Amino acid sequence: MPASVKPGVVTGQALVDLLNYAKENEFAIPGVNIVGTNSINACMEAAAKAGGPIMVTFSRGGGQFITGKTADNTNDAACIAGAVAGALHVRAVAKLYGVPVILHTDHCCKAWLPWFEGMLEANEDYFAKNGEPLFSSHMLDLSEEPLEENISICKKYLERMAKVNVLLEMELGITGGEEDGVDNTDVDSSRLYTQPSEVWQVYETLSSVPNGAFTVAAAFGNVHGVYAPGNVSLKPEILHNTQKYIKEKLGCESDKPVSFVFHGGSGSSKEDIQYAIKAGVIKMNIDTDTQWAFWDGMNQYQKKNVDYLQAQIGNPEGAEKPNKKYYDPRMSLRSGEEAMAARLVQAMEDLNCIDRL
Repeated sequence: MPASVKPGVVTGQALVDLLNYAKENEFAIPGVNIVGTNSINACMEAAAKAGGPIMVTFSRGGGQFITGKTADNTNDAACIAGAVAGALHVRAVAKLYGVPVILHTDHCCKAWLPWFEGMLEANEDYFAKNGEPLFSSHMLDLSEEPLEENISICKKYLERMAKVNVLLEMELGITGGEEDGVDNTDVDSSRLYTQPSEVWQVYETLSSVPNGAFTVAAAFGNVHGVYAPGNVSLKPEILHNTQKYIKEKLGCESDKPVSFVFHGGSGSSKEDIQYAIKAGVIKMNIDTDTQWAFWDGMNQYQKKNVDYLQAQIGNPEGAEKPNKKYYDPRMSLRSGEEAMAARLVQAMEDLNCIDRL
């Protein structure tokens, strides 16, 4: 692990060093969508068990959920406040787990730019006080816009982000399926596959930004959610061909000049995942599988202790026996945390993100 990468939240040059290290050593970091401190803690527990870095990811809806569904969300105030609160929680506890943590935010389409702007302001305020940004990175998903507009807006924001050492993740092509209010279930299948020339346009433009750091979510058949075998056609060879194309354009020595990210990782085969990693994928998003794991952990707790969860008093041990220690919310939530952490360790094994610290 690079000397610049230490336990706690990783930003700026240390983040760039970490992502380059992952690319060189052919492993990817799981980018996990969270909805509160329980799922945040499960991420860091898994990272500590696996011995690898982790990315904690806030979606717009996840941020609002952290604030509370009834809070005033005028101009995305609740979405912004929840993401900021979650980031501050991670900063308060991450070092206690002894792992490097990347603080990231997920898909932001054009209509959601007020949310994005709010987090940039939080970064700038935090940077002025602490010399580093609050978040490590943010994602802009302008893939529904014309390519030139997508690139132009990304460049504008990267110029601002670079001043406070925040990395930009941008998306090309469409990730199919539905997640957190973004529904691409009926999109034309041709839009699920990015062309190398499109990635080159992005690389050429964003590389011109002083101190700019960026990754590219290039579509290669990715779909959010989990589907029956045969319903998703991943083509990671697109990423390999793109690296070759851009290497030729640059005339550089590196076989993998681009840092790619893999969206819609839940349900993907280990073979596809590892072939994508060989093409320079340094992060894979995971949400659907960890959502199920958390729910299943709580559900299994309920099934195991069902006779102690029917009333406050009275169970198989006696009519007057109390059940408080069983219905204490921490008990079922902890089961959810444990199951989610176990599923994440499995994901980290698939991503070669084991014993990397």
